[in-house]
Amino acid sequence: MNKLFALCSFVAIVVLGCAGADVRPLVDMKGVNETAYEKDLQECQAYAKGQSGMGETAAKGAGAGAVVGGLLGLVTGGNKTGIAQAAGAGAVIGAAGGAFTGNQSQEGVVKRCLTGRGYRVLN
Repeated sequence: MNKLFALCSFVAIVVLGCAGADVRPLVDMKGVNETAYEKDLQECQAYAKGQSGMGETAAKGAGAGAVVGGLLGLVTGGNKTGIAQAAGAGAVIGAAGGAFTGNQSQEGVVKRCLTGRGYRVLN
């Protein structure tokens, strides 16, 4: 169980380290008013933070991962403890994948917002 806790902690640190809505895309700043850009960036980041679904995506990933992990534990002939651990590990991995997808979605919102406001986003 300590290994599962360590895995959960590691995944949480990795997921929280992702930029998500706080991304600062690479923008061609030639001829750009930096004050106006910073204001637009903050507004676009706020839009991305307001986007619902990131938590839902992580929760769905956790549920699916738990089911798959539990089934793998069952198929491999694990006892109740082994099945529970496999389900827990699957939930952690599924939640991390869902959160990563949510982060990518938020980054996309920021980049599309800035592009829509006339900035040349390079990444």
